[in-house]
Amino acid sequence: MKNILAATAIASLLMGCANNSSRTHFYTLAPQATASVAVTAPGDQPLAIELAPVAVPERLARPQLVVREGNGSASAQLLILEQHRWAASFENELRDALSSGIASRLGATDQSRTSSASIPATYRISVQLRQFDAVSAQRVDAAFSWTLRHVKGQRAMSRELALSEPVSGDSVDALAQATQKLVQHMADAIAQSIRDAQRDAR
Repeated sequence: MKNILAATAIASLLMGCANNSSRTHFYTLAPQATASVAVTAPGDQPLAIELAPVAVPERLARPQLVVREGNGSASAQLLILEQHRWAASFENELRDALSSGIASRLGATDQSRTSSASIPATYRISVQLRQFDAVSAQRVDAAFSWTLRHVKGQRAMSRELALSEPVSGDSVDALAQATQKLVQHMADAIAQSIRDAQRDAR
């Protein structure tokens, strides 16, 4: 039954692509703008971060959405949806979304996104997306790790996390929205690790 439902969902996606073969749909991982909340104490220097390019599996380093067919097993077929694309290549969209998400949660600036840095970065962040599966009409799964390093040479902090976000519908829109939510959970976790590092440094 699960295979039948999955096949039906994939067929719906492909039919949607066929019906709109002349149109290309674009999606973004970036959330709507939110107010920043500063975490620095009075008199402290404003917080700045530096997010390195995000490492992703090679199959995902493309603008097209990559969808897993079937029940998400390793042997299931992957579909590359030519008419459904991220606004930039996936790894760049992911970096931009994480950068804005982390910065907004901390009231910080990401110096890697500015042409001139008014203040030096306090924390350097490296993120690796180790596993990512967008399963049609079911869920989006991801496993990622990140390293947080203070610029003054303190020992690096390394963490990892697995996440899963349900997909509320059988459309590509629903799949993209679930991916966006999952990335914001990633931003939550990384921002919290910076808060933890700040607390431990006091």
